[in-house]
Amino acid sequence: QQSASFYDLKTQTLQGKPADLGMYRGNVTLVVNTASECGYTPQYEGLEQLHRELSSKGFSVLGFPSNDFGGQEPGTAEEIEAFCRKNYGVTFPMFAKLATRPGATQSPIYKFLGAGGQLPKWNFSKYVIGKDGKVVAFFPSAVTPDSPELRSAITKALNAVQ
Repeated sequence: QQSASFYDLKTQTLQGKPADLGMYRGNVTLVVNTASECGYTPQYEGLEQLHRELSSKGFSVLGFPSNDFGGQEPGTAEEIEAFCRKNYGVTFPMFAKLATRPGATQSPIYKFLGAGGQLPKWNFSKYVIGKDGKVVAFFPSAVTPDSPELRSAITKALNAVQ
């Protein structure tokens, strides 16, 4: 059955260790399906800036690598991690590669995220998740991490009373 909150879900870290998204309950998160070989890959830089700037306010960027679009995330977990760290200094949490598309292999995470009718059409689609674990906004790939509409949605979610 469908989870009531994104923060009810469990997954794995990029290193393959169990990860409980419950640790973000009460925070605002930005969930992004990432890829290392995409035209949008430089967004890692802006995502890392957002993460560093707002983490003290109860905000985190969460990266979910996916090879669903254009085969642009073919690497192993080790390769993805090294790429993100070396090229973009990524410190925000990265999770195990997953499938975003509907079907038998779709990750429960994207089943939850897509329940509102929005699924990624390409890499670097963004979901703003409120403190209660509900999706409060969705932005397609072309919306950059520093765009006013994304920033505004994050600020609004951070200011929301639970």
